[in-house]
Amino acid sequence: MGAEREGGARRRPVRAVAYAACGAVLLAGCASMPDSGDLRDVESTPRQDTEVRVFAMPPREDAPPQEIVQGFLESLTSDDPTYATARQYLTDAASRKWQPEASTTVLANGPDIEFERAPGREVTNDYAFTLTGSKMAQVDKEQSYTPLAGRYGQPVHLTRDRKTGQWRIDALPQGVVMGQSDFQRNYMSVDKYYFASNTWTAGTPATAVADPVFVRRRVDAMTQMVRSVLDGPTRWLRRVVRSSFPTGTALRKGVTALTPDDQNRLTVPLNEKASQVGRARCSEMATQLLFTLQSLTPTVDSVALQRADGSTLCTLGEDRAQTVAARGSAKRPEYLYFLDDKRRLVRIAGGSAGTSAEPVPGALGEGIQKLSSAAVSWDEHTAAGVGYDSKSLFVGSMVTGGALGDPVLQSRGATEDDRLTAPSWDARGDLWVADRDPDRPRLKVLERGSGRPLEVRVPGLDGRIVAVRVAADGVRIALNVEHEDGNKALLIGRIERDERSGERPVVSVLDLRSAAPELEDVTTMSWAGDSRLVVAGQEQGGVQTVRYVQVDGSTPEGPAPAALTGVKAIAASEDDRLPLVAYSADGIVRMPAGAQWQKVVKEGAAPVYPG
Repeated sequence: MGAEREGGARRRPVRAVAYAACGAVLLAGCASMPDSGDLRDVESTPRQDTEVRVFAMPPREDAPPQEIVQGFLESLTSDDPTYATARQYLTDAASRKWQPEASTTVLANGPDIEFERAPGREVTNDYAFTLTGSKMAQVDKEQSYTPLAGRYGQPVHLTRDRKTGQWRIDALPQGVVMGQSDFQRNYMSVDKYYFASNTWTAGTPATAVADPVFVRRRVDAMTQMVRSVLDGPTRWLRRVVRSSFPTGTALRKGVTALTPDDQNRLTVPLNEKASQVGRARCSEMATQLLFTLQSLTPTVDSVALQRADGSTLCTLGEDRAQTVAARGSAKRPEYLYFLDDKRRLVRIAGGSAGTSAEPVPGALGEGIQKLSSAAVSWDEHTAAGVGYDSKSLFVGSMVTGGALGDPVLQSRGATEDDRLTAPSWDARGDLWVADRDPDRPRLKVLERGSGRPLEVRVPGLDGRIVAVRVAADGVRIALNVEHEDGNKALLIGRIERDERSGERPVVSVLDLRSAAPELEDVTTMSWAGDSRLVVAGQEQGGVQTVRYVQVDGSTPEGPAPAALTGVKAIAASEDDRLPLVAYSADGIVRMPAGAQWQKVVKEGAAPVYPG
């Protein structure tokens, strides 16, 4: 799909492109379409700059059936906010039934149009086609992204209008369908924010949780995102988060577009459902919107919420929002940690260019107990380390003179690879680790890093867990799972706690979903943002690569990290201002933003940021 491009690209019908930076310049395609044949490929438009606007063109007079179908598919990839032009390709009855917002199906390439009529049949007043292709993903009505695979096949039927003699579509699938490159040009991923419901205690800041959704890039994305926050979290996350907006809260009737003023403040007029909230709750509501809008654009510094009568509920700026709720991406770690050549836990100031590491205070930095891996709590006061043989888990305070007690957990696995994984801390101060023992693989959590470990339920798990990383929000967990064929897949699960009165909580990881479907073997991974991870792994039939992935399985915009040989472990801070760090064939290396990989130390292993 696409209008005429430079460089010899062919012209395509029924679409015009406007370059916003140069004014409203229309480039209308007008190629004709034959009315016979059995297959047409609706190719995806080559990726374009964000300034490019694509406008749909209506059907031309006496257009044949194939051109009507292709024109309709072209119009689905335009920036028409209500798909008004696309509806001109439909009969009145079909237009009333069609719900484009129901879903967006993404195919590897543009959908093929396969003609269904048997050869030699006389021309009648109806035509049948099938749209085919290879499925990549689907965005549902909640704007939530899900990777897909397999063949796509949906029927489209056309009829000739008896009065006008024009061909129109009278039966079609709900939603819209387009190729991957058109999807990337039309849609963008944005994090909307809610609050963790299972980590909050009175008197402490709430924990913000990112809920990524896809919105149409040039169809008033700001207003789309405000409405999306008000609509509530997506189904996958709903059980573990809360919204401070009262049920039924929406934009005030008649409000169709939101724009920040010259002070970078966005005023959001709400309906009567929010009119009676108190100041503390209003601050949480404004924080949800501010975090969300800052994920979309840097041009919003504050949010003002209005009652239905136009009076101000509250106004909140970025500084105040940081006291209302904590975000992993807003917390800058003090140190980067790793194991030195003596297998001690050592540290370097976070973000520094130095290469000289010092042992951490306490027993884990003294080298009495050699380590194979370690993790540091979010407050950087406590560390956990797995012994050099991967059999025992130790926990110690990072204070001078702190003693190291007995192991808090031990594995019975026969070999190092069949014992304990590297540990991981969550926002509550709980410590997670997996036992890789083939005879009894388990996921364990130690409340506050001590006491008798709880066994975590992971229904639907196919394979054994070989790596664990908990998100800063404490409600999502990344698991590297090894299947029977030896390949490892990155899965994201939702952490749920059933805390019955007087009993130990029942902890479960539910609804596992793939976060790196394009990788057939994941070597190592780390959280690298509120909804992003960095992963080292192998593509099907390829070599090891390092890339960023989203928790929903989509690929974030922007360049991938520079290639690195022999990555064994990787560490990223959820604060993207800090360098990416890896343990590779060259030892401990780091990559500051905009730079190449740089060596830190030759002899070292297991780098980690807090978490």
